[in-house]
Amino acid sequence: MTPFTTLSAIAAPLMFDNVDTDAIIPSREMKSTGRTGLAEGLFAGWRYVEGRVPNPDFVLNRPEYAGARIIAGGANFGCGSSREHAVWALAEYGVRCIIAPGFAPIFAANCIRNGLLPLVLPGDVVESIAGREVHIDLAAQTLTCGKQTYSFPIEAEARDMLLEGLDAIDLTLKSRPAIAAWTDADRVARPWIYL
Repeated sequence: MTPFTTLSAIAAPLMFDNVDTDAIIPSREMKSTGRTGLAEGLFAGWRYVEGRVPNPDFVLNRPEYAGARIIAGGANFGCGSSREHAVWALAEYGVRCIIAPGFAPIFAANCIRNGLLPLVLPGDVVESIAGREVHIDLAAQTLTCGKQTYSFPIEAEARDMLLEGLDAIDLTLKSRPAIAAWTDADRVARPWIYL
């Protein structure tokens, strides 16, 4: 995965509460089990009108937000199913961060495992930065918009995974020396296991 250190971009305003994974990537848009080929279906129910014509009223179809790297959203973003395709579609489109007052836990975990930052800020702050240029510094755990800087929480393991560009397997492999030491000790204590 690409490490997430800092990011400066306009926060495209998608200020709806309870944006579920079926809205992010409708099931009819999932034509494979892979992580690619999903960006075209991102928010398909909102992005397109009949005949797959781009809806000019949808935020990501507006010129100032085309190719958005950051989305400002409402509460409980990513609710619904555990559909990891939703995060894959966002990532393939180019989104690296979603800022919201809260996320569905499975969606937030899927974001971390796929290199997207689920950044939690109070609802009034998210509303105040929506549509504006923001700068995110993950190491400092700050978001700056204009002259205002806000701190945001993130679990240490999630922060490290994003900063280092690690997936869950890579994170485990960081403990390779400890795993090898345990295995060596266990081989001595229980040799019959290793026959």
